[in-house]
Amino acid sequence: MRAALRCRQLANALNLSTAAGLLLAALSRTPVEPGPDGLLFGTEYRPKLPLAGAFTVGNVIFYRADRAFIDSRPDLLKHEAAHSTQYAWCLGLPFLPLYAACAAYSWWRTGDPGSRNFFERSAGLALGGYRELPTLTRLPALRNSLRSFTLSQVTGTTPRRKGPTHE
Repeated sequence: MRAALRCRQLANALNLSTAAGLLLAALSRTPVEPGPDGLLFGTEYRPKLPLAGAFTVGNVIFYRADRAFIDSRPDLLKHEAAHSTQYAWCLGLPFLPLYAACAAYSWWRTGDPGSRNFFERSAGLALGGYRELPTLTRLPALRNSLRSFTLSQVTGTTPRRKGPTHE
């Protein structure tokens, strides 16, 4: 195994993210087997959450499928292995709230939690089965609403509505 992969394995052991992955496997009764490059595969993961077909916790990659599926999808393995490296760079479990914040931002900008997610983009969108989506134009509408609300607070008036008024 290359030195960088050994460092990732050691970092994720020390930061307890791999231990958290193994605990999740035990609690969900997911069988774990060794994979390449110091990774571990949790196969046939059954709980409903998360919704993904594959996800990573430390050096443990969970799949809803069996080993034959994993072996037939080297691109997905490469994508999930990149997430394992991201756990090491984020010092372990802080990866989870950081990922959640990036997923929320992506959802806000595109309607999809992966398309503009820093972590998914860094791991390779296409490798993980994600698509690059255009951004939504939410900010101008939000800005106009906030401007109208702010002006009404400063002037003490309510924003005018279009259409007939009933007095």
